[in-house]
Amino acid sequence: MSSALTDLFPLPIVQAPMAGGVSVPRLAAAVSEAGGLGFLAAGYKTADGMYQEIKQLRGLTGRPFGVNVFLPQPETADPAAVGVYAHQLAGEAAWYETELGDPDSGRDDGFDAKLAVLLDNPVPVVSFHFGCPSREVLDALRRAGTLTLVTATTADEARAVERAGADAVIAQGVEAGGHQGTHRDVPETDGSGLGLLTLVAQVREAVSLPVVAAGGLMRGGQIAAVLAAGASAAQLGTAFLATDESGAHDVHKRALTDPLFVRTELTRAFSGRPARGLVNRFLREHGRYAPAAYPDVHHLTAPLRAAAARAGDAQGMALWAGQGHRMARELPAGRLVEVLADELAAAVTKVPGHPAGGAGR
Repeated sequence: MSSALTDLFPLPIVQAPMAGGVSVPRLAAAVSEAGGLGFLAAGYKTADGMYQEIKQLRGLTGRPFGVNVFLPQPETADPAAVGVYAHQLAGEAAWYETELGDPDSGRDDGFDAKLAVLLDNPVPVVSFHFGCPSREVLDALRRAGTLTLVTATTADEARAVERAGADAVIAQGVEAGGHQGTHRDVPETDGSGLGLLTLVAQVREAVSLPVVAAGGLMRGGQIAAVLAAGASAAQLGTAFLATDESGAHDVHKRALTDPLFVRTELTRAFSGRPARGLVNRFLREHGRYAPAAYPDVHHLTAPLRAAAARAGDAQGMALWAGQGHRMARELPAGRLVEVLADELAAAVTKVPGHPAGGAGR
């Protein structure tokens, strides 16, 4: 990875930005303080909400950190299909004694306002999800002194990231929890995502950008594996979801290792875009009927998910999790970084000439 980026954090460990209240300032601060790169998630927040979290994080650490931003989404949803899905969810609304949300609550996630804040008050790193920003956006951030990363799920998407002028690409394998960061939502490709090691290899051959590997990583030995495959750093989300500092609901944290939840699945049930979560009642009953309509379905189901969380009902919540969720460890985030670094160092010593030799503590 370019020295400009690796100089920001001594360990090749990036905490994934998890929207929905998980990646709170105290989590990002703990990771950055421990030698990784902590991230805030601007998704589903207002520009001012994002700014307030940045200010709070800066009060907790002087170490570098990142902010993740969602790209505006095109008008591709079929309103009739969304209406049919809303009708299907009427029983859920009655059960949780709430109203369904307005599917027309906005498609751009306040992108322009957030970009303005990030240009006026630059942060060390900004990453993007659900598409690739224009060269003009990336160049403006570079002039502000910000390094940029963009998620890609295929080699073709990685090439688009390189053409746009990003500093690095996040290669997201199909194992990853939460939303797949595909640049276009194409229902015909559902379930065809690449595993992380294959994706890293393909992206490494397709572009000259540094690669951050993301998807199902829970142990230092796995980090060593993706570094050996050509990645420059590893991004972990589910591993940090269970930490003390995570803003995830306690029900969500417990579900990661609850024997009741034995597997994950990619689903459109909660948001209208493919996202990996623990298989629960809501996913089983509604996943097959959910239309390709993001963020329409996200807005539609938001009150249902909030009501389920208030009731402590794991069967109605979006329990985002990667395939390695059963390996989650309930530790302080800083301690988890230290454990991962020790595991990485131990794995590296077993592989003479490993490109990550010396990583860890």
